[in-house]
Amino acid sequence: MERPIVGITMGDAAGVGPEVVVRALADPDVRRGSRPLVIGDAERLRRAVEITGTGLTVRSVDGPEDAAYEPGTVDVIDLDCIPADLPFGELSATAGEGAYRFIERAVRLAVDGRIDAICTAPLNKEALHAAGHRFPGHTELLASLTGTEEVSMMLSAPKLKVIHVTTHIGLVDAVERIEPGLVERTVRRGHATLVKAGVAEPRIAVCGINPHAGENGLFGHGEEEAKIVPAIERLTADGIDARGPLPADTVFFRAVRGDFDLVVAMYHDQGHGPVKVMGLEAGVNITVGLPVIRTSVDHGTAFDIAGTGAADHASMLEAIRQAVELAPARSES
Repeated sequence: MERPIVGITMGDAAGVGPEVVVRALADPDVRRGSRPLVIGDAERLRRAVEITGTGLTVRSVDGPEDAAYEPGTVDVIDLDCIPADLPFGELSATAGEGAYRFIERAVRLAVDGRIDAICTAPLNKEALHAAGHRFPGHTELLASLTGTEEVSMMLSAPKLKVIHVTTHIGLVDAVERIEPGLVERTVRRGHATLVKAGVAEPRIAVCGINPHAGENGLFGHGEEEAKIVPAIERLTADGIDARGPLPADTVFFRAVRGDFDLVVAMYHDQGHGPVKVMGLEAGVNITVGLPVIRTSVDHGTAFDIAGTGAADHASMLEAIRQAVELAPARSES
């Protein structure tokens, strides 16, 4: 049997990460498709087991080679960095530092080839910053840790996949940053990811920037013609089915209907809004362009419900499933 080893980072210990992780690992389908290994804090996971009533046993291991990957057991590389009395639902630099260290260890394991994919529970940006790690989020942090110059964020929900040309910057700055080379590279990264996932000839819709994609110069200042059209011309010349620029107010409906396999959004809210309407509880964030496979839940730390056992783990299940889908199989000895 061949199942990839998926390293699951616990996320911010004050949030819902520990709970969604243990709930997901109680699902037998996760075990059938993967060998899950948590990178986190063992005592916090035991607390999460108590809160969720999953009845799992948490077992500390030194590395992937020492894990048993048995049903009913959570194998964890325990970094032992979360105080037992750390409260749920409160911003904490300690939790931010822990979330950083979990990611750092997972990246090292993946780069060394000891795990096949990384799946991340949510971290909190303010807590990360309070700990001295000045990154807008997971995507930029992973790029820094892997020495990757440029990556893209892809969001996946039932019936809809969206990749972003720009993400965590203001709208005015996003429009300024968009240029044909960046648009082209983003589309190529999305195309390569879908081909790897089994879509032989992806149909890719590229959004415009202005309302109605500029409507032939009626809206905006020619941004579509200057920033997007040259990229599409180069892509189509290479045989990539990229169409646009298309009006963003209709293209997502068309993608959900089945016209497209991927939508290219120009800025954060243009892409995030439709995906989250489609499936916030089952959305997945995929970082495209890294030298390692990385998927993530598409929700935050949910401090308002952390520690109550109410967190929905559907997004974590889907994130693990997609990590398995993208990761290479590994022989089990």
